[in-house]
Amino acid sequence: MAKNFASTGDLAEKKITFSEIGTDLYAFTAEGDPNTAVIVGDDGCLVFDAQATPAMANKVIERVRTVTDKPIKYVVLSHYHAVRVLGASAYHAQGIVASQETYRLIEERGKQDWDSEYGRFPRLFQDAQSIPGLTWPTLTFEGEMSIYLGKREVRLMQLGAGHTSGDIVAWVPDAEVMFSGDLIEYHSACYCGDAHLREWPMTLNEIRNFNPKAIAPGRGDALKGTATVREAIAMTRDFVSSLYGAAEISVAKGRTLKETMAATREVMDPKFSSFAIYEHCLPFNVSRAYDEASGIDDPVIWTDKRDQEMWAALQGGG
Repeated sequence: MAKNFASTGDLAEKKITFSEIGTDLYAFTAEGDPNTAVIVGDDGCLVFDAQATPAMANKVIERVRTVTDKPIKYVVLSHYHAVRVLGASAYHAQGIVASQETYRLIEERGKQDWDSEYGRFPRLFQDAQSIPGLTWPTLTFEGEMSIYLGKREVRLMQLGAGHTSGDIVAWVPDAEVMFSGDLIEYHSACYCGDAHLREWPMTLNEIRNFNPKAIAPGRGDALKGTATVREAIAMTRDFVSSLYGAAEISVAKGRTLKETMAATREVMDPKFSSFAIYEHCLPFNVSRAYDEASGIDDPVIWTDKRDQEMWAALQGGG
């Protein structure tokens, strides 16, 4: 029997907030939906994460135009997931920037991810027919690179894997503000279906070492002030560590995936069940944690067939 995802019935429109988190730095947030961030420099703007469709990206552009008429020169993709990248064409940017690993992941699994995400979370793909196709980065890098918007430096860095193997963050040194993508969430569940859970906490440590004054997370409210930033980093670390810890114990005890789900709920429900998209993410999160704890380093490519295999395992004994 096909299982309906928790998100397919989530059709309520979310309230959009566009807040300044540093001088000429803005976070576009929507109550747990994917965030976008905007960096305004001397001669242009940079958008960090693009939204899922051009129609939804236009909502970001409308907000940008309330604070500046400077051109949007760059779109930076924190990782490859469809809800982050497929709206990029709306910005008509001169460059679309991502890590080389993100480019590889788009080649390997971009179409399957698009199909899977659209099926799981249709509300996030408003006017899906406006998507012209896969978003391909025009500029990629390994390690670190800087983009200059006039005198303003935006430092793009691979600090380690976590949410995916290709994650990057953006650091604005003059304001000491970080744009984390889905490496950090705030009162929102982390989606871990493509994660590297053992490495994720170490990547969070790298972010914390910058001691940011503010962070635009992947989902949830913009984070202002070092105390709130540290709370969000700790919250994210607790989420992914609790998830992986439960799976590691279950695998060591020879439990099935269904039994691991029950054991994970015992640990995580009391702390995280109120978080946005918690129920939507949980089957994918437990499945990935179970795989990684079983020694499977490379996350599966999610397809309808793989989704149904997962549900069968969760409902049965395997």
